[in-house]
Formats: sequence, C-alpha cells, structure tokens
Amino acid sequence: MNNANGNEMLVGLDIGTSKIVAVVAEVNHEGTIEIVGLGTHPSRGLRNGVVVDIESTTNAIKKSIQEAESMAGCHISSCYVGISGSHIRGLNSEGVVPIKNGEVNFGDVDRVIETAQAMAIPADQKLLHVLPRDYIIDKQVGIKEPLGMAGARLEAKVHLVTCSLNSSQNINTCVSACGLDIEAFVLEQLASSYSVLTNDEKDLGVCLIDIGCGTADIAVFTDGSISFTDVIAIAGDHVTNDIAEALRTPPTQAEEIKQRYGCAVSSLTKADEMMMVSGMGGRPERELSRHTLADVMERRYVEIFSMIQQKLSLSGFESLIPAGVVLTGGASKVEGATELAEEVFHAPVRLGSPDTIGGFNEVIHNPIYATSVGLLLYGLKQMQEDHMNYIHRDKNIINRLSRWFGGNL
Repeated sequence: MNNANGNEMLVGLDIGTSKIVAVVAEVNHEGTIEIVGLGTHPSRGLRNGVVVDIESTTNAIKKSIQEAESMAGCHISSCYVGISGSHIRGLNSEGVVPIKNGEVNFGDVDRVIETAQAMAIPADQKLLHVLPRDYIIDKQVGIKEPLGMAGARLEAKVHLVTCSLNSSQNINTCVSACGLDIEAFVLEQLASSYSVLTNDEKDLGVCLIDIGCGTADIAVFTDGSISFTDVIAIAGDHVTNDIAEALRTPPTQAEEIKQRYGCAVSSLTKADEMMMVSGMGGRPERELSRHTLADVMERRYVEIFSMIQQKLSLSGFESLIPAGVVLTGGASKVEGATELAEEVFHAPVRLGSPDTIGGFNEVIHNPIYATSVGLLLYGLKQMQEDHMNYIHRDKNIINRLSRWFGGNL
C-alpha cells in the first residue's frame, strides 16, 4: 500500500476487548517508519479477546479505520491484525534434514522448517506462526543465520503458535466487511515485543507480560528468540468487575475509579485518601477510602501474577529470565503494578512503552499502544526480509545460470 508520494504505508490493527486501535505509518527512505495516523474506538463486540458480536466489532473497526484515514490523508486497503485469546497455543518443535550440496541454501532452510512444523494440529486449530529459535549444523549449536555455512546435517529449533480456526475466521469476517485485506495475523504479545523489548533483554532472557482488558498475554525470550508463549483469560476486566461488586457501583463507574484512583498495592495508599463513589439505581454518592479500593485490586493482581509465575515455573522458564519482567498493556499502568510484580516474581520489573518510532511521540509513548505500534514494526521487518530474500534468491539464480552457461559454452 502506497501513499500519494509513492512511499510504502503500513497499518496495524489492534482488535482488543476494550478498544480498537488503527495506526498508520509511512516507511521512510532510510528504512524507518513514522506514524501519520491514529484511530481508536471503544470495543463492545469482544470478550476475552474473542469476537462475540460480528456487527458491533465491524462497526468499531470501521470507525477506527476512518479516523486513522482522515488523520493520515490516505486510503487504507490492508493491515496487520493482532490476535489473542485463551485459544492460543504455543509449543516448541525440532526438525532435521541433510544439507544437499554441502552448503546451506534457502532450500535447505525451507525444508528443515517444514520438517519442524510437521506436527499433528487439531482440526479446530490453524498454524499462526513458525518462529525459528536457532539452528544446529553438525552439532555446532547456537547458529542464528545458517545460510552459506558448510555442513552435512541441519537441525532447526522452532516455536510454533496455533490459534482457533473459528476465532481467526470471525476476525477475518469483521475486517473483510470493512473492505480491508489482512496482510497477516500476528500474535499480540509477539507484536508488543517489537515495540517494548530491547535486543539485550531478549538475548539475556526476559518475560513480556501484556495485560489488556480481556487477557494477559505471556512471551518468554531466551538467546534472542521467542521460546514460550501462553495466555490467561484473567485481566483488566476482572479487576473492574471486582471493584464494581465490592464498591456496589456500576461497571462504567468502576472502570473510571480504577483508572483515576487505582493502586495494586494497598500499602502505597494513605489512610486519609478518600474518593466519591456513585451508587446503584440512583442512590446517593458515598465517600470511601482509597485503601479499600487498593485492597480489592491487590487481590486480583496477585492472582494474575501468581498464575503467570506458576506457568513459568511449570514450563521451566522461570530461572531463564535474568533480565526480569516487562509489563505492558493498559492494565499494567496502574500504580503499584510493577512493585507488586517484583514481589511475586522475585525479579526486576519495568513498565514497557513504545519509544523507538517517529510521529505522535507524546501519544504513542503509552503501554496501551504497545501492540498496535508493534504490528507496524513487525510489518516493517517482514517487508525488509522479503526484499532481502528476493535479492538472495535472484543472486542464486544468476549464479546457477552463470555456471550452466559456463559449462555448456
């Protein structure tokens, strides 16, 4: 997709439980991107990251796309779409093939990746990502780029991600109804990792936790590659519901209270901090202490972090993240979340926001835009990799033709 100046355009569409975000970026001649359009609209058609109302979701996507188009001054025809939900499954696999000509070429890499992904996938699931972790050539481990290397046996370690066939089809239906083509579905925590994690953190070992409204998405990186993914269906919405029940206030008011007065650690609040809470059914407002609110929120955040810590422990990755934990997503912004996470994980924790991209810096530097900005960076990487693959494959064809003509003239 190109703009009026002929520059390539990228669009990221984050279809979340609480909001739809569309971000448009222009690819500069230097190979970087600058955001030129942003559109958001409340989402009412999803629950726990899964579409439950096609019409409502379609309308929300249309409005966010229209807002982004108006701001960017261009027509949007395709986008990279984030996907999440408890239906996401991640597993590690390995493949082995012989190296045909004594030197690894694209064909060898393609074959070993195909072998690694040749696993039985349930009929109701589809393969979303095949993410290479590293390669082994004749027992030489830790190879990230095997092309051109000599050897006889090529092994690949990959991380496979699958998603529900029905869930992806429902999202496809909503996006297609808006007149858009989907460039690719992208796992949301994978997208977020592009915008909030540093290469040093990925190399050392880090856990990314993207806490949204409907789900908390987990991704562990070791030795520079993604090694573990999971999703838990407890997140910001559950915190809001807890507040609504405990304070006996409408959910919309509970969400406002959470954002304005919320704190995940009760000891960080003061006894004399008070707030006004609306009553149900026209009842008068009541004055409650912020400490009471923090008690309610702390219990739920402890549950979320403890469930994630348990998953890391069972998977064996708890001891492989010396760089600690990076929190992102809208529900991670609450005061005290990083301090509480440090207590639960016994590791350093920081809040991650997109900050390596041009345009709309003051707006975009916010954890709620981690996925949408990450989708743009994922798209940019795919574009650059496709370009390099064409160059390498063209060179291989030219070299083969040269050898053929040289031997037949």
